[in-house]
Amino acid sequence: MTTPVNPKTETAIVTGGARGIGLAIAQRLASEGRRIVLWDIDFSGFDSTEAGFEPLLKQKVNVADRESVNTAFAEALAAATRVEILVNNAGINGLVAPTWDYPADEWQRVLDIDLTGVFNCCHAAIPQMRENGYGRIVNIASIAGKEGNPNNSAYAAAKGGVIAYTKAISKELAQSGVLVNCVAPTMAQTALQQQMTPEFIASIKARIPMGRFVEVEEIAAMVAWIASPACSFTTGFTFDLSGGRATY
Repeated sequence: MTTPVNPKTETAIVTGGARGIGLAIAQRLASEGRRIVLWDIDFSGFDSTEAGFEPLLKQKVNVADRESVNTAFAEALAAATRVEILVNNAGINGLVAPTWDYPADEWQRVLDIDLTGVFNCCHAAIPQMRENGYGRIVNIASIAGKEGNPNNSAYAAAKGGVIAYTKAISKELAQSGVLVNCVAPTMAQTALQQQMTPEFIASIKARIPMGRFVEVEEIAAMVAWIASPACSFTTGFTFDLSGGRATY
């Protein structure tokens, strides 16, 4: 199997990378020398000077649309020659409501982006990684995928699916040189909170023994190690960033 000699020769795709957690991850990987390909649906708030790095590509991608993903990946591969890292971060929280009031179309929208989007991106990237004998895939799940959050059932179900999907494909790829792991953070203070009620936000914070939300830089630091060659014997694992909330 071929392993990159130097992480600074690597290219990383970060989905949902124009803001929030995705941007923090992209900044961290860029600071370590990786070339960054950003995927997002809206780059209006992204400024490379403020971000501190110039992406190799900024591609408008709808991760829920397989054709959009496949086209973007082909373009990224043409520009970069190889893609060693895929960080599946793009996601939405969706409606905060009890399940008996949850609209079916909103349920489907959340699963399409948060779960099927991960599948679409992995489906596009894995063949090239397998061919090269090396790859690191990091899926951004959530503590909600382990424990569930009331009035947030679609998001919890999707993130639980991401955890299970990560475990499944990691076993398929275990001898290929392609390692697949995920992280399960608690809530961070990002624009995603705009999709939530103040009561819901307060209820999540009350569940965190440390009494604070996770910082996006803390998530980025964890992802940076998982995405590196130093992570060489861990696959199919869920790394918690829950401030003590996680119990398994």
